[in-house]
Amino acid sequence: MDLPRHHVIREGDLRILNPYDPGKLATLGQAIRLRPGDTLLDLGSGKGELLCTWARDHGIAGTGVDVSTAFTAAARDRAAELGVADRVRFVHGDAAAFVPEGPVDVAACLGATWIGGGVPGTLGILARALRPGGMVLVGEPYWRLDPPDEETVRACHASAREDFHDLAGLVTLFGDLGWDLVEMVLADQDSWDRYAAAHWLNLRRWLDANPGDELAGELRRELTGEPLRHVRRREYLGWGVFALIPR
Repeated sequence: MDLPRHHVIREGDLRILNPYDPGKLATLGQAIRLRPGDTLLDLGSGKGELLCTWARDHGIAGTGVDVSTAFTAAARDRAAELGVADRVRFVHGDAAAFVPEGPVDVAACLGATWIGGGVPGTLGILARALRPGGMVLVGEPYWRLDPPDEETVRACHASAREDFHDLAGLVTLFGDLGWDLVEMVLADQDSWDRYAAAHWLNLRRWLDANPGDELAGELRRELTGEPLRHVRRREYLGWGVFALIPR
């Protein structure tokens, strides 16, 4: 079980594998009022930046689970670098099937709601890990504006408009599923640009260094087309993290 190699190449040396920057990640940790000793489960933890920096800054402990061996190794290295390896651990495996040792204060899934087949299923997975009164964090895209055509929809990595809600629709969905929205921190166009454009540079550097690799043709096509796809979608697609407490 592992992610395809092109995902690792694309992310390169990025530490945050979503359209957040370090400031927004820090703002989220402050906004949800983390307390020393809180426990957190991060499903789809990537390279562990959320858990590692929040353990350093807020004194929390927790576990991250990710399907990528490369990302899990990078997360463990980051924990050692920040001096928090005694409070956080990272597990390589299926996030949807992971069972924590006990209920946690915060359960998170930022940008990987595919683990539950979408938002409703992912909230169900997160809910079963929570202590009574605990909080979940869900990172999810939404439509900022209605996409004008199918080309824009495809540029947003969607197969149909119905794949995403608009912001009001997403908030309505949370309520319909029995959750109170208690905080949100949204990406902005600059943080989207930084995330997207970092991929282009990672791809170009890798292509320069590996012209004969079996993935070179595929990644060359991606680099050729992705900047235009990004500028087509940047007015239309938003992303944010939503803090929810069950009613």
